[in-house]
Amino acid sequence: MVDEVALVPLKAALEAILMIVDEPATVAHLAEVLARPKRAVAAALRELAAEYTDQGRGFDLRFVAGGWRFYSRASCAPAVDRYVLDGQHARLTQAALETLAVIAYRQPVSRSRVSAVRGVNCDGVMRTLVQRGLVEETGSEPEAGAILYRTTQQFLERMGLRGLDELPELAPFLPEADEVEPDSQEGSAIAEAVAVQS
Repeated sequence: MVDEVALVPLKAALEAILMIVDEPATVAHLAEVLARPKRAVAAALRELAAEYTDQGRGFDLRFVAGGWRFYSRASCAPAVDRYVLDGQHARLTQAALETLAVIAYRQPVSRSRVSAVRGVNCDGVMRTLVQRGLVEETGSEPEAGAILYRTTQQFLERMGLRGLDELPELAPFLPEADEVEPDSQEGSAIAEAVAVQS
């Protein structure tokens, strides 16, 4: 009996699968599903990515968050934004971006800890980040029982990161210690961030 999957050309099979995935697909999983060697699958994915770039397609194939997935090409962002947003602004607020940064660098972290670092209550912002799928619950603190939060796979995908180790270092973006009063909230937050980076 002939395996029908084996009759499908490798690149065509990869394209068909990648059109329907909702998260990046790993080479190992694709190779297993298609009953092909990992090396052949990895080579075909790299070739497809290069072909799409060379042809100037409106999409590209990227390796992000441990797997492969189709994305709209960055140069087509204005067209995609207009279509998706249709005049609405769906960008994250400054407060949401700050909260997301604290979570990304301090995870797993509780709401109260995020609020302490930012110096303001962040409950509403946390709900927004959870609803958008950028942050998720990941257990609780053993001592206090507070819920802990971490960034999600979707966060990595949206940021174009393979993993959290690709987050930029904070130190170059922080003001010099002598520019901030040490007893202020900002000074405490900066001292804490520098300590985390050390």
